[in-house]
Amino acid sequence: MRKINAALFITLDGVYEAPGPGDTTLLEKRGWSMPYTSDEVGEVIGGNMMTSDAMLLGRITYEGFASFWPNVPDDDPFGQIMNNRTKYVVSTTMNNATWKNSHLIQGDVAAELAKIKALSGMDISIVGSGVLTRTLIEMNLVDELQLMLCPVVLGQGKKLFDDTDYTKKMDVLEVRTFDSGMIYLRLKPKAQD
Repeated sequence: MRKINAALFITLDGVYEAPGPGDTTLLEKRGWSMPYTSDEVGEVIGGNMMTSDAMLLGRITYEGFASFWPNVPDDDPFGQIMNNRTKYVVSTTMNNATWKNSHLIQGDVAAELAKIKALSGMDISIVGSGVLTRTLIEMNLVDELQLMLCPVVLGQGKKLFDDTDYTKKMDVLEVRTFDSGMIYLRLKPKAQD
């Protein structure tokens, strides 16, 4: 059975998306992580991407990606992956998902994800989409949480576990440090007792 793996850049204070000007793209808002990114970090991210053949996205991340990636040059290797990979977008407000190979998930998300996980194929990756990640962790639907922890405190921004009313324990699968200062954490959320 396929796994759902969620990957996020995150700060020491739990921020996954910093505030920015209203017209800033999601890629520009992530500027706080750039000083800690290196070729070594890129290799891990790229390796993790190659273990999946589908992406699971929340509406905000989907809309940001869908406005950017279809416009990159056809010979951009990362753009080819993003544009050609199967994409599932979870939203209660969207009517359709028009980016190439996109499928809208509405209604009983857990049942729909169970069907997708049962299909043949590689793992499914959640890229960004902090609200979706938090919700699916609470629903015990995330198999692995991959955090790129940046040694910085932002003090404000969207936090992964802000205002949660539950306890979630996780097993540590891997911890890796990079010369840039970034720390890679692979965690397996435990089902609630």
